[in-house]
Amino acid sequence: MLKANFWQDKVNSKIIVKEKKLYEDLVNSFNSSAKKMVDLDELYQLANEENNQNIKEEIFENIKDLRNEVKKNEIKCFLSKQIDSSDCYIEIHAGAGGTESQDWADMLRRMYLKWSDSKRFKSHLISEHRGDEAGIKSSTIKIEGDYVFGLLRRESGIHRLVRISPFDSGARRHTSFASVWIYPVVNEDISIEILEKDLRVDTYRSSGAGGQHVNTTDSAVRITHIPSKIVVQCQNERSQHKNKETCMNMLKARLYDFEIKKKEKEAETTESSKSEIGWGHQIRSYVLQPYQLVKDNRTNFESTNPDKVLDGEIDGFLEQSLYQIK
Repeated sequence: MLKANFWQDKVNSKIIVKEKKLYEDLVNSFNSSAKKMVDLDELYQLANEENNQNIKEEIFENIKDLRNEVKKNEIKCFLSKQIDSSDCYIEIHAGAGGTESQDWADMLRRMYLKWSDSKRFKSHLISEHRGDEAGIKSSTIKIEGDYVFGLLRRESGIHRLVRISPFDSGARRHTSFASVWIYPVVNEDISIEILEKDLRVDTYRSSGAGGQHVNTTDSAVRITHIPSKIVVQCQNERSQHKNKETCMNMLKARLYDFEIKKKEKEAETTESSKSEIGWGHQIRSYVLQPYQLVKDNRTNFESTNPDKVLDGEIDGFLEQSLYQIK
């Protein structure tokens, strides 16, 4: 940053400044926690000498808060890959089952948006295809914040819901599936070659809310990358040009994520694991009836309060998945 021409390269300087801030925040938080620990220890010694139980209880409460701060830093230390600090796209698709699965996909989207709001992250709706009666057939949202991709990357997979259907007049129990896929927002300095001949660009009329102009012009854009069969779409902007630009950024993210997974030699690639949104493929089950339980099938982490989980309290699941990354 001390180089004379550092600020002339806006793209590179923005990346370095963000990285610098992340490291500074981590170091400052560690130093602050260490100082608080020393202060609490000294205060405890005084309270112990005076046998002041009220002060001791206050110290114990402060120690709980301090443990939470230290835990946040510990989580950040697990997110050491450069891409972990990136923003991310969340792509959600309803599985087979019509209205039931479409409603479940909408519930999942709400869960991630609630989680994002609780962290004071920014979220943007990129595309949405509403269900015929309720919910969504598919949707893509973008979340911006520190370490978003690193925190959410293990959420990719099939999510299963068991509940008494609100759409069944017989009040029978239904099982629904929806897929969630997490992709990093790649930096502009990452070079990804995309040939025009490999793309099929389609425009169509937006089906969501957005005013008279959006709903009466072919402003929505869908791009298909023919070699990889990856499809991205955007309809949130009034301008077809802006929607196409967003689609290209999403396509770069998808292709980058694909290459990362290939380099890490994962057993299954994202596309092959998408072959079926159904039984035997779920990473997490959300059971509302006949009992209350959310269980992650990879970490065995559980919560007996599905309502809170669906309201965005998923940090426990995210943390456990990070601890299992080798």
